[in-house]
Amino acid sequence: MKSYVLSAASAVAIIASNAAYAGPEAEVLHYWTSGGEARSVAVLQEEFAANGGTWTDMPVAGGGGDAAMTALRARVLSGNAPTAVQLKGPAIQEWYAEGVLADISAVAEAEGWADLLPASIAAHMQCDGTWCAAPVNVHRVDWIWANAEILSANGIEMPTTWEEFNAAAETLMAAGIIPLAHGGQAWQDATVFETVALGVGGPEFYQQALVNLDPEALTSDTMVAVFDQMRIMRGFVDPNFSGRDWNLATAMVMNGEAAFQIMGDWAKGEFIAGGQEPGVDFLCASTPGDGYLYNVDSFAMFAVEGEDKQAGQALLAELVMGQNFQEVFNLNKGSIPARTDVSLDAFDSCAQTSAADMASTSEAGTLLPSYAHGMALFGAQSGAITDVVTAHFNSDMTSQDAVQMLADAVANSM
Repeated sequence: MKSYVLSAASAVAIIASNAAYAGPEAEVLHYWTSGGEARSVAVLQEEFAANGGTWTDMPVAGGGGDAAMTALRARVLSGNAPTAVQLKGPAIQEWYAEGVLADISAVAEAEGWADLLPASIAAHMQCDGTWCAAPVNVHRVDWIWANAEILSANGIEMPTTWEEFNAAAETLMAAGIIPLAHGGQAWQDATVFETVALGVGGPEFYQQALVNLDPEALTSDTMVAVFDQMRIMRGFVDPNFSGRDWNLATAMVMNGEAAFQIMGDWAKGEFIAGGQEPGVDFLCASTPGDGYLYNVDSFAMFAVEGEDKQAGQALLAELVMGQNFQEVFNLNKGSIPARTDVSLDAFDSCAQTSAADMASTSEAGTLLPSYAHGMALFGAQSGAITDVVTAHFNSDMTSQDAVQMLADAVANSM
């Protein structure tokens, strides 16, 4: 596969050398399709157009991105890869290993990305020492969101332990209120599971079990306790949860149908898009326990033919890491900038808490990649874990049986 080395200046050079050049072009495959997400990607489209680019949007619905990845594989196998794709974590390395990613090191080096990104995040964007993706943001996954009015009316504080969460949920159920808004989709089950694993077991347990896949951690009494808590939480979900999209679960909290949702801070984008104010209409706090689970959205650039498309990749990479886009995009998306030099003055209290916690957990060694959102494991391993989590959540399986099934599934996926 031919390698393409792009630079931000390439567009100018092409214009000067090729009269037929029509301007930078980019076909962008992504799965930002909900209200807050759509507003966020529109920011990038507008900046791209303002810089003379032509953007072809290829949204694929499905918050977990599985449908988008299916569409991507079909495009790549047909020899017609999109210009840029919303991709992250080990999936970037998997596509690089297949020889289909472009090299955007010229842009990254010209713009000084290595000095602007935390080292752990920069590592996700690099492939064998070259830059192959551009980070858009940092999402925190281990958030709990709440309807402020419901909590106040029922004398409930934001829970700081899982025992407090369970007690609050029992109070809400007695009052006829759905405690936990949840969508019965595999990736949403996995999101709740990893926050419970972090909170029940702690950061070291999470690292051993869901990043290192240590058999001892996977079969431990602590993992049994994690599944015990998941079984309790299954009782706090309404009967109609199956197949519900995550943003519809967020709407349940916004509309007062449910009290809590456990979801990454893209949920905040929905609250904001709905005209709600943090600390007034809705509340945010990290899920019980220590640590910070991160999910970094990024664009990987695929090797494409054509000067217009290559110039489009260079322009897109430059804009994605630009200070203006990093600020405006993340204000809409609910996340925080990947760049460390962007002012947070315009960001709300939830975002400022996220940034402060990211800095402190980075120092403490408890800043951890989300397994549920493709940052920690290859697809086969994460899929094996999620299959067990979902099977347990949707059945009467015991915690002990789930732990044994988990250990077997992980061993078979290696």
